[in-house]
Amino acid sequence: MDVTAPPRATVLNSTLNMPWGLAFLPDRRMLITQKSGALLIVSADGSTKTNVTGVPAVTSGGGGNAIAFQNNQGGLLDVAIDPDFDLSTNPWIYLTYVEAGSGSTAGVAVGRGRLVGNALQNFAVLYRQLPKVSGPAHFGSRMVFRSDKTLFVTLGERMQYDSTSESATMQALEPQEPSSLLGKVIRINRNDGSAATGNPNLGVGAAPGVWSLGHRNPQGAAIHPTTGELWVTEHGPLGGDELNRVVAGGNYGWPLVSYGCPYDSSPVNASCRIGGTNGTHGSSYREPVSFFGPTSIGPSSLIFYTGANFPEWENNALFGAIADSKGLWRVALNGNAESAREAITLSGVTGERVRLVRQGPDGWLYVLTDSGKLILIDR
Repeated sequence: MDVTAPPRATVLNSTLNMPWGLAFLPDRRMLITQKSGALLIVSADGSTKTNVTGVPAVTSGGGGNAIAFQNNQGGLLDVAIDPDFDLSTNPWIYLTYVEAGSGSTAGVAVGRGRLVGNALQNFAVLYRQLPKVSGPAHFGSRMVFRSDKTLFVTLGERMQYDSTSESATMQALEPQEPSSLLGKVIRINRNDGSAATGNPNLGVGAAPGVWSLGHRNPQGAAIHPTTGELWVTEHGPLGGDELNRVVAGGNYGWPLVSYGCPYDSSPVNASCRIGGTNGTHGSSYREPVSFFGPTSIGPSSLIFYTGANFPEWENNALFGAIADSKGLWRVALNGNAESAREAITLSGVTGERVRLVRQGPDGWLYVLTDSGKLILIDR
């Protein structure tokens, strides 16, 4: 293999319907979620797909009909396999999805079941985001296992504010409240959803499992390959998307401070940033490693590349973008600081709403797009 050859993109499948999550099985088949509620087993070459039965009922968060899934952000979201996954003895897979509550309310649920053939058996809910609230957006909902086999899950703040002004005085402050599961990252035990040992003590009344708070809509999560720490990508307001290193008990500022601006701002510059003082997070909140402005890129997933096929990207953060500068992005790091960034120019990927990027067992990259494509990036 010529590791100096430019990356290339090949469409493996173009018949997916709003794909969102992807996990590789040991035999290189793929589990792919579709927002409308389907869990698929897709062959390693992408040519065939099979529906898995036994998947829990999902809602879009905005009414639950087929049209709502197109325009709203809920549904069947992420998928992960157990760290000790074995098809014969330990076939547990994990799902995040949006679960209906009373009236028009909804919230993220985390559950697991056993993959037996093409069926999901013994599915049970492990954890529920509370309170359930109305609204079709900002569910977060990425999962990643830590080296100790505990499970991190990102939970969005459910857009509980005035979406036009997006000023701090108009916003609900639940992302700042440890008792609420809006705008949080949780760390739980994989077998029963209980709070993992070693989580921070956030005081009397804190919701079980909370690892960090003050998040907006974190849709990417990955474990750093050398430090073992959790990092997330996060949708901010206008021009305020973030790449964050997430520490135990860390407060990431939302909705009090952001390098982004209210959506009705014009022009978008430092003077309109939420929280004043140019949006600086200050000593009370954790600064992002990177933020993206003055326009929003909509970071939709996150990995750290650890393969041998793209040595120039070793340990770089890679993530999709679904807003401006659509496609695939790369951030190079020097320790915990950004040293370089680029929107990767790649025919067939640039301009697509990239919902997810994953490193395959073969060291190549696999991309899902909102247009329904599974794309292989190799060279």
